[in-house]
Amino acid sequence: MSNEQFIGWCWQLLAGAVVTVEITLISLPLGMILGMAVALAKLSRYRLMMSGAEVFTTVFRGLPELMTLLILYYGLQMLLQQGSELGLVIDVQIPPFAAGAVALTLVAAAYSSENFLTALRCLDRGQLEAAFSFGMRRYQVFIRVSIPQLLRASLPSLSNNCMNILKDTSLVSIIALDDLMRKSYLAAGNTKEPIFFFMLACVIYLVLSGVLLLLFSCAERYFNRGVVRHV
Repeated sequence: MSNEQFIGWCWQLLAGAVVTVEITLISLPLGMILGMAVALAKLSRYRLMMSGAEVFTTVFRGLPELMTLLILYYGLQMLLQQGSELGLVIDVQIPPFAAGAVALTLVAAAYSSENFLTALRCLDRGQLEAAFSFGMRRYQVFIRVSIPQLLRASLPSLSNNCMNILKDTSLVSIIALDDLMRKSYLAAGNTKEPIFFFMLACVIYLVLSGVLLLLFSCAERYFNRGVVRHV
C-alpha cells in the first residue's frame, strides 16, 4: 500500500466519522424531545395517550435496533412501491441517512422516555407549589423548575443511553451509508490491512465516546450547582 493510498483511506475514515457525528447530533436531541413528550403522555389522564405511549416504548425498546432500521428503510420502500402499483402517484426514495436518523431517534426516544418518567415521578412537589404561589404560569413552572430537576435526576442514565446510540450508528453501514464503520470496512478490504483500519476506527469511536462523556459530565456539574449533598 502506497503512502497516497494510506493517507487517502485515513481521510475517508475521518469523513465517515463526520457522518457518524451528524447522525448522533440529529438523533440524540430529537430523541430526547420526543422521549419527554412520551413520558408526559404516560402520565396523562387520557387513557388513549397513555396506551399509545406504552405501545411506543414497548415496540422500540423490544425490537433490536437493526430490525427497526431495516423496517424503516426497506419496509417503507416496499409500502411506497405497493402504493404505486395501486395507481397512487408516489415517487419518494428514502435516503439512507434519513432512515438511519429516524430509526435511532425512535430508539433514543423510547429509552429516554423511561428515564424522564422516573424523574417526573420524583419531582419535588413543594418547589412546584411554591412556584405556582408566586404566580408563575404552568409552562413557566415546567421550564424554570421542572426541567432543571428532571435533567439533574436523569442525566446519569441519559448518558448511558446516548453512548448506546453513538455505538448503534455503526448499524447504518448495513444500508450502505458511508459512516465510520462502513469506511473502515471498505478500507480494510481494499488495502488488505484490516487490523490497522479497524483499530483506527476503534480509536475514533473511543474519542467520540470520550467527548460525549465529557459533555455530559459538564452538564451534570452545571445542573448540580448549588445542590448540597448530605453524607
